[in-house]
Amino acid sequence: MAKLLSCVLGPRLYRVYRERDPIRPRRLRAEAEDTSQAPLEPSWESYYQPRTLEKHADSILALASVLWSISYYSSPLAVFYLYRKGYLTMSKVVAISHYAGTMLLLLAGIACLRGIGRWTNPQYIQFITILEDAHRYGTPEHKKKLASYNFDFRSWPVDFRWDEATSRSDSRNVPLLRSEPKHRSAVNGFLHALKKLPCQIASFIVAHTFGRRMLYPGSVYLLQKALMPMLLQGQARLVEECNGKRAKLAACDGNEIDTMFMDRRETSEPQGRKLVICCEGNAGFYEVGCLSTPLDAGFSVLGWNHPGFAGSTGVPLPQNEANAMDVVMQYAIHRLGFFPEDIILYAWSIGGFTATWAAMSYPDVSALILDASFDDLVPLALKVMPESWRGLVTRTVRQHLNLNNGEQLCRYQGPVLLVRRTKDEIITTTVPEDIMSNRGNDLLLKLLQHRYPKVMAEEGIRVVREWLEASTPMEEASVYSRYEVEDDWCLSVLKSYKAEDGEDFPWSVGDDMTSEGRRQLALFLARKHLQNFEATHCTPLPPQEFHLPWSL
Repeated sequence: MAKLLSCVLGPRLYRVYRERDPIRPRRLRAEAEDTSQAPLEPSWESYYQPRTLEKHADSILALASVLWSISYYSSPLAVFYLYRKGYLTMSKVVAISHYAGTMLLLLAGIACLRGIGRWTNPQYIQFITILEDAHRYGTPEHKKKLASYNFDFRSWPVDFRWDEATSRSDSRNVPLLRSEPKHRSAVNGFLHALKKLPCQIASFIVAHTFGRRMLYPGSVYLLQKALMPMLLQGQARLVEECNGKRAKLAACDGNEIDTMFMDRRETSEPQGRKLVICCEGNAGFYEVGCLSTPLDAGFSVLGWNHPGFAGSTGVPLPQNEANAMDVVMQYAIHRLGFFPEDIILYAWSIGGFTATWAAMSYPDVSALILDASFDDLVPLALKVMPESWRGLVTRTVRQHLNLNNGEQLCRYQGPVLLVRRTKDEIITTTVPEDIMSNRGNDLLLKLLQHRYPKVMAEEGIRVVREWLEASTPMEEASVYSRYEVEDDWCLSVLKSYKAEDGEDFPWSVGDDMTSEGRRQLALFLARKHLQNFEATHCTPLPPQEFHLPWSL
């Protein structure tokens, strides 16, 4: 009876991975290389055949879940319509409650039928037994057996907690960067706060209803439901072909973060000893996201999903994002065994927020690569909202959705590479053809102005902007040659300064230099920190375009 109850309440099982004979794939692969045959089937079998009762009950419950999600998002309009039609009287509300109760009883009955279907399936019985043992004992052997199954991640046991690492307690829960409050007298402060209260309430409502869903569309349940087959296929590819190891991490705010780790340290490639932690975009998932770029380039890779994305719980607000990134970093260091000096942070688009936060909070990481990212969210938010909403949008972003990548980037002292998409249609504030409206330009300028303020004076900013206007390699080279930039001279100047004055930014190099020298240094540094890629925002970065940042 207990097993039947476990089947009724148990998670949905998607796939079962069963390893085949490890010798046969190697033998077949050798034969294929000799005969130039097509690629071989993977060394794993993926299958799960639900019984008819379970299959149909699952379909009905999935449909009910979708309908509930649609009704949830349309509830304000539905309530308004019912009110206008006079249906919100006590008798009508009671009648609607009766209908809702009846539907809940029917769905509970269907869930019980699904449980009976699972109870008669030996595969599911074996799975639920392994899952219960993994929760009860939590040994590596039990979790290894559980890794052979792909199921609803909410039931996966926690593999790592944020408070397990005691040696770096000072690094946990580092707060976000916030603007300093202005000091006022007590009376004026109270009156000012009272006057701003309606605006603050409006900002809170906007941010926590449609605002965060516009910013992170990947957290919308309907989109995840539509992408589910693609996500399951991508996850199976990582497990089957790349020996991926899935893990659940518990962040300090209670959210559970879904991660996938591909270990290349045992390979002959030297880059396999480096770990690339990937931060996905606002509709990206590690199953189908930017993770494939460093993976195909031969690096060890750790991918994770934003809070509220796929197997991760919670909502993708800035503090939740920072907490998730924090536990991912601790997991990489304390459980996977990578030193911070061997970790590279790679982010695409909105993932630049968590990557710059991690670089700021873990300053010893090896390098930071930001692909198609931006400096500040406010200009991009104003681009897609009505002009009359400017004040509300600015206040909402600053108070609740402040993705201040530029500020966080300037707190990092290590090597940085920015990848700018020359046809980017998302992070430009006008049209994709206007490359100077790409917010990646502002990110570069903020970084260089912080690190080299004497070089990036008025004239230095002017020549860098002129170089940024170039959208092709030929145009870039033309600007570079026009100012007769001597790379060897620039390198010698920077190395001399570093040897004499240290490596902590900001540097005062260029203070006693001619205008011509500062122009040369400005262009040299811009070219070392930014790489152009002729593509749109969502085009995957090819592995051959994945370069490590320049380091002096």
